[in-house]
Amino acid sequence: MMLIIITCSSIDAAIPGDRNVIKIESEKILKYKDLIIEIQRIWIMKTKVIPVIIGETVAVSKALRHYLSNIPGKERN
Repeated sequence: MMLIIITCSSIDAAIPGDRNVIKIESEKILKYKDLIIEIQRIWIMKTKVIPVIIGETVAVSKALRHYLSNIPGKERN
């Protein structure tokens, strides 16, 4: 018997007017915490939130590259 693990990704993007991207990034993760727990409990699948926050002044968090690499699909140059 082969076990297939399905992953559910929730992508939330924002462009805040200030430089406080780390605060907004953590707010996005906390915002979806209950939803992730429910999806994992009901549908029994791996779930993750991918916050993509780019400040109006092009400020980004250090974790942005990691989050972007978690988005499935082909990378275009």
